[in-house]
Amino acid sequence: MRWRSARTRTAVALAATCLVSAGIVPAQASNQERSPSSPAHGEPTYTNPVSAGVVDTFPDPAVIRGKDGAWYAYGTQNPIFNSIGEQGEHILPILRSEDLADWTYVGDVIPGATPATWQSSSRAWAPDIRYVNGEYLLTYGLSTGGLALAMAPTPTGPWTHHDELIVPSAPVEGCPTGNIDQSLFTDDDGTLYLYWGSYDLICVSELSADGTELIGPVTQVAQGRRMEGGYVVRHGEYYYLMYSDAGCCEGESSGYTVKVGRGDNPRGPFVDDRGIDLMAESSKGGIVLASNGNRFTGPGHHSVVTDLAGQDWMVYHAIPRDDADFPPFTGPGGGTLRLSKRPLMIDRLDWINGWPVVNAGAGPSEGPRPAPVTSGFVTTTFADASLDHWVPDGDVSLANDLDTGRHIRLDDATLTSRANGTGDLRAQADLRLVDTDSAAGLAIGVARRSRAAAWIDRAAGELRVEVTKDRRTETVAAPLPDEFRYDTWHVMTLDWRRGVLTAAVSADNILEPLATVSVDAPPGARASGPVAVFADGVADADNISLVRLASPVTERVDEPAPDRLLADFSDEFDGALEPGTEGSAWSWVRGPAPGARVEDGAFVFPTQAAELYLAGNTASVLLRDAPDGDYMVETRLRFDGTRVNQQAGLILYENDDRFVKLVHSHLGLARRPGSVADQVEFTREGPRPTTTPPTAVYASPMWGAAPAETTWFRLYVREDVANAEYEVRMASSTDGEKWDWGGVWTLPRRADLRIGVISMNTAGATAQFDYVRTYAVDRPNRAP
Repeated sequence: MRWRSARTRTAVALAATCLVSAGIVPAQASNQERSPSSPAHGEPTYTNPVSAGVVDTFPDPAVIRGKDGAWYAYGTQNPIFNSIGEQGEHILPILRSEDLADWTYVGDVIPGATPATWQSSSRAWAPDIRYVNGEYLLTYGLSTGGLALAMAPTPTGPWTHHDELIVPSAPVEGCPTGNIDQSLFTDDDGTLYLYWGSYDLICVSELSADGTELIGPVTQVAQGRRMEGGYVVRHGEYYYLMYSDAGCCEGESSGYTVKVGRGDNPRGPFVDDRGIDLMAESSKGGIVLASNGNRFTGPGHHSVVTDLAGQDWMVYHAIPRDDADFPPFTGPGGGTLRLSKRPLMIDRLDWINGWPVVNAGAGPSEGPRPAPVTSGFVTTTFADASLDHWVPDGDVSLANDLDTGRHIRLDDATLTSRANGTGDLRAQADLRLVDTDSAAGLAIGVARRSRAAAWIDRAAGELRVEVTKDRRTETVAAPLPDEFRYDTWHVMTLDWRRGVLTAAVSADNILEPLATVSVDAPPGARASGPVAVFADGVADADNISLVRLASPVTERVDEPAPDRLLADFSDEFDGALEPGTEGSAWSWVRGPAPGARVEDGAFVFPTQAAELYLAGNTASVLLRDAPDGDYMVETRLRFDGTRVNQQAGLILYENDDRFVKLVHSHLGLARRPGSVADQVEFTREGPRPTTTPPTAVYASPMWGAAPAETTWFRLYVREDVANAEYEVRMASSTDGEKWDWGGVWTLPRRADLRIGVISMNTAGATAQFDYVRTYAVDRPNRAP
């Protein structure tokens, strides 16, 4: 059975006999064709939050598929069982799932007392988990600063904690940031990187191969007001840096949003979907996930996982607006902690026009949704020690180890499923080469006398893919990293989509492939048949699956669009009547503002040294009535601000303590003394009743895309009659054509909102509103 790439017997030929003979029974199960957003009858579903009934909260989740075939999630230190009367917190709790939908608590990374090296008030935040060189590397941040590392042979431990912090509590040279919110990434040359940072800078450095220390230069890759939680993946030709900004943990007033930039190097530069460098002193676009007005707010601090069908999923936390906060309790060091509840959420991550977005842009889901694909034509972990549904050829035996449990050992052998797959397919397996002179791979049957295979060729140091149709063969190879550990487990995937075969090898299948190869199949080849694992020499295999390949979502959901102009609620500022004077549709709160006037067809409004914030309500507000029902307000704003805290824009106003504003603002960045960052700021001020004691007035922002000297703003107001609230969504544009839609703030409907403009905080700038137009709106669907 032995073969080498230089010999005449190829991998396809090795597996061919069993692939032909094994296709003798129908498939046992299949992941059916389905709508990406609506579950089919009888199809598995999930409902967010997926941690409901298991734990009260699970912030900053990181997920990995263990080598035993189950998925494991790790969360920030929190009081996960407060609702059943348990006092105190669990330090980095762990959940386990067989299907990414139903989870079970299985323990903590740090059970009991905190390590002696921690400060007395330290808490463990934001874990990240990877499989590196045959063991699980879990990194986490400390609330007192610094990044720590724990290692284990299995996803649940036992954990060995590295004595020294891999990043100290004090800023490292070249990176003046908060040393938390770290994540790992392995590039296709085998280089291991660490990303970290919070409020307001993200940095990257190479890590040593064992993950214990920074080596080489530190590079600043992104900055922004409240930016944190950097997480890098590789998709196609680009590296994508996803991150969260705005406030993570402010109850139902949390403005957390996931955004992204991409680049062609793991050290950047990364740019958003408008070409803005993530290091620019401005807010950023590239919105991946934002609140949508349903029962969840503040979605963010995510990780990414891929199901067996090749569909990516974002795993994140969000805050239930109807049960947002824990009661105060005593934390480490005796301090009082006031925490928000942030349960575990999952949602589909789509790649549309080269950019990631959750649920095609619809945001967090509620209600039943099609579940991740975790079973199909073939799905086995060999936990039952049975080969009943398989056809062996050669020396095939069962083996066992601590991490995987039972798996198979192949010695010059092939193991082929009796079940067949049809249509576009994905095959997947964990492979480990035992001999120093061995090779192993995956093969799938292809209709009409064709076969397809991919294998790790240790002698050549390559990932090879080969497709044969009759007597015609197509072969492509890609190099594996020089330091590739053949003797540790790696995930191999083999995708057949419309005549293109793509293979990838990675350590843990978290969108960081070590090698990827694609080949066009010969004409006439179609996917059909069983799946096989094979080895030349001795190799191990486990977690073998064959499922219907996921169909990608290629179009975003419709965004709100203006319908007819509502002239009675609009103003072009071309009339003789000054806004706010008798007979106009406008009226002032604390006005008229000095210098405000109509000039050259625009309303000119100089910034005031005045405020509209919590109890400090001194700024002038120009208001007019709003229509009933749903509507959209739009303005074009020219703003020449240059100083910190200058701002101007639109407001939807009930009173001084209940409003939503969308402004071009200038704010300083925490780690950049003297900086003046141009921001699109979307802020709600209102009560935060779920705190203990209730907060009378609370203000919190979200951030939109970067503004320009002239910026267009839109506020879409949707009246949610069933819940007696307004849902207000923001958008901005720098050309009036392409709009960046962001998140939603809600306000209880206790009185009518009024449409207004503001210009305030620091004097010395001038806002020019070219118009204020109000439109009727055809209500877009919330669900994708």
